[in-house]
Amino acid sequence: MTFGFAPHPSPPTSADPTARLGRKLEPAEWASAGIPLLRNPREVVTGLHDRHRPGLSTAIVAVLDPQERVTASASFTEPAVAPDGWELRNALLTHLRRVIPHDLRLRAPVRTAILLYCRAGEPRWTETDGAWMWGLRDACTLHGLRCGAYITLTPDRWQVLGEGRGGRRPRSSPADRPGRQPRPTGTDHTTAAPPDAPRKAAAVVPGGTAPRSTGGGAPEAHRHAAAR
Repeated sequence: MTFGFAPHPSPPTSADPTARLGRKLEPAEWASAGIPLLRNPREVVTGLHDRHRPGLSTAIVAVLDPQERVTASASFTEPAVAPDGWELRNALLTHLRRVIPHDLRLRAPVRTAILLYCRAGEPRWTETDGAWMWGLRDACTLHGLRCGAYITLTPDRWQVLGEGRGGRRPRSSPADRPGRQPRPTGTDHTTAAPPDAPRKAAAVVPGGTAPRSTGGGAPEAHRHAAAR
């Protein structure tokens, strides 16, 4: 008699509809994840909106220091017919790596990443929001950051999902700022920390190269700094 083992099933690919269904967080899962509350969400949202001027389908990922000051941020558009948390995670991780070094060597995260997503529709949770939440949580884990708030910006208002806090301005309508146009889609904008924010110590790059600053983001952030 011959014995054998059944072949191990191959992992689902990003195009697998079944896998996509599992790569999102439901509101109850997000609420139980221990996401830290923002002390002043209106100030954070207004600051990021003024810095990046997001249009529809624009995501802004920002890293906050323990005093809730923006250390670095990046805005980008990631069009997708069927949002997949795995793909959104990869996009967030790519932009985080461009603007700030990882904190994986720390025993516990000291900086927090938040996500502001500008979209159409109502402020309440959607499956697209669930995919972004999954992506943000996973990207933070892989970059050594604490997962922070997920905020939507719709034509009616901004809303911190899972907290019930929000406000009417800023919002995603370009009519809020007469004479100013939203950023075109398909762009990538990174910004450094504001001038009054403290700078972290420089990290020495292996191989004897020049130190790299960790407070103001990567060099790309300085070349593409958003006008205020």
